Formats: sequence, structure tokens, C-alpha cells
Amino acid sequence: MSIDKYNSEGYYDPTAYEAMSIIEKEERALRAFRPIIYICSPFSGDVEGNVKAAQCYSRYAVDNGYIPVAPHLLFPQFLNDDNPAERQLGLFFGNALMSKCSEVWVFGSIISAGMEAEIKRAKWKNYRLRYFTENCEEVQV
Repeated sequence: MSIDKYNSEGYYDPTAYEAMSIIEKEERALRAFRPIIYICSPFSGDVEGNVKAAQCYSRYAVDNGYIPVAPHLLFPQFLNDDNPAERQLGLFFGNALMSKCSEVWVFGSIISAGMEAEIKRAKWKNYRLRYFTENCEEVQV
């Protein structure tokens, strides 16, 4: 997008030019960098409902300028969560992905065993943790 220094009537308009240039620069910066964040939310139990919730949480992250990583949406596609060995493998993969993220976002008031392990690891590794309600409202813990 090219910003014109002149308005639609042909007059020099430095105020509008500067404002539009700043907006364009901010939009370009947003496209250039988006932090990667780890989505921590329940999976087991109501799997269908929890998957839909994790999709909403991921969308919330995207809408707020982040790249979400939600291992519990990816790994159950090809790993069996009911098989203890495959579940451990999925948790291991998730931990590897967590190390690439700038923050860990914990969603919901119910903390599952898997979430507790992820939170414990994030604290141990001193990752930044942020907590949200089921409605994506941030809460201070």
C-alpha cells in the first residue's frame, strides 16, 4: 500500500500522511512477527467439547496476534490417548513444542492431570504463564 502525501482534492496533507504511514508500519510489523504461544487446556473427559474449546482458544490467540500451538489438537490425530505409551509420547512431543513458545496460556477453571504436568514443567523452566477463563478473559493468579 502506498500512502499519498496529498488528499483526494490534491492538497498537501502531512497530518493524514503521517497517521496513515504509522498505521501501515504497524500492520507491516504485525504481519512480520507473531509470538508463538502454547495452548494448555483439557483434552480428556468430554473430548469433543474440549477439542471445540481448544479450537476457540487457538482462534482467540490468532485474533490477538499470536501463533497458537495446541498439541492436544494435533497429536491425538495419530496417537492413541488411551494407550499409556502413546499418551506419554504425545506429552513428550508437547514438551518439546512448549520449549519453542514464548508463553504458555492456560484456559479454564478445571486443571486436568495433563495440564498440571504442563504447568509444572512451564514453572520449572520459568516460562511465562498466563491464565484465562473459558470465555478467554485473562485472570491474575
